[in-house]
Amino acid sequence: MHESLTIGQLSTRSGVAPSALRYYERLGLIRAERTGGNQRRYARTELRRVAFVRISQQVGISLEEIREALDSLPASRMPSTEDWARLSATWRERLNEKIRLMTKLRDDLDSCIGCGCLSLQRCTLYNPGDSLASEGPGPRRVLPREAEDPTPTHLTCPRPDPTATS
Repeated sequence: MHESLTIGQLSTRSGVAPSALRYYERLGLIRAERTGGNQRRYARTELRRVAFVRISQQVGISLEEIREALDSLPASRMPSTEDWARLSATWRERLNEKIRLMTKLRDDLDSCIGCGCLSLQRCTLYNPGDSLASEGPGPRRVLPREAEDPTPTHLTCPRPDPTATS
């Protein structure tokens, strides 16, 4: 094995605790060879895999999906740029949807919370009597509806009508 790293060195370089690295190895996310004394030795290329796992987890991708993606990379050689590009292409649409939803949340939610209407009756997030339960779990006015328009509704609250009486 070229330029191998101990578990401590991999932990230091990757910022991942040794216990998590052992867990990643058990799941097949990373690979180690064993010395004659049964100590783990990792190829430097495993740093890229650990980074991929950490970043993927941060955007909400499950460890099972990460393992499946990493399994698509060649085991017999270091993955090429083309290998990584092919892997990323399989997630592109999903990541774009996450980005769109996070952008909407960033841009709209503060205006809803900070709108000052203080009226749950006028708030687009309010769901009196759980009337949207038949549409499925979660924030139905925010998350896309699967069989319909993929665009969530706008999150801004209407401003209170100054002429309306309570």
